[in-house]
Amino acid sequence: MSVTTEAKTRPATKRANKTAQVATSAVEAGIAPPPKLRRRPLLLVASVAAVCFGGLLGVWAYTSVTTAEDVVAVRTTIQRGELISRENLITVRISVDPALNPIPAAQLDGVVGQRAAVDLPAGGLVTQGSITATVVPTQDMSVVGVAVPAALLPGEPLRAGDQVRVVATPGQQGEVTDEEQRSITATVVGVYPADDSGQTVVSVQVPYDRAAELAARAATGKVAVVLDSRER
Repeated sequence: MSVTTEAKTRPATKRANKTAQVATSAVEAGIAPPPKLRRRPLLLVASVAAVCFGGLLGVWAYTSVTTAEDVVAVRTTIQRGELISRENLITVRISVDPALNPIPAAQLDGVVGQRAAVDLPAGGLVTQGSITATVVPTQDMSVVGVAVPAALLPGEPLRAGDQVRVVATPGQQGEVTDEEQRSITATVVGVYPADDSGQTVVSVQVPYDRAAELAARAATGKVAVVLDSRER
């Protein structure tokens, strides 16, 4: 009976010795034992949060796309009072607040030919309140073009809607008379940069009965443009 037990014990002892020898050899060879797996709760929480955030982002993107609409926007800056052309406009697809009252892209042709009621910066939306159908010149008014050299213009760039005075300048000898000091009040409707002559043409709107006088003075080339307050 003891012989049988001893025979069964020997193989187990041999396996244990062999395992110990392998472990000892691994340590001697510098081979690290395999790392123990550890659970990381924070990593699990972060993974779940990332999945939830991705889902919310997808829902937001879908909602934004489905609520977006094509509206009219400004391609190039339009000054107040200027005539709006097709080249000034583009259509964009964005999600907008209905309170802004934007103009749908389908109505773009109706915007062309209108005038800017306010300054419209490039990239901005065109709203119902930012355009007007008022024609220039209005009834009992006339538009006169005044060619002026840079030295006789304000340093501040003129814009459509500015209130100005066109003032007669002294004669060739420098004398100043009461007649030459007369000025005519006008409203700027357009500014056209200097050409080869070095003069800028300022189109101004004046009362009908002052238009002829202003045109005659402008033709002499002896006028200056004065910018009055923009405060309204």
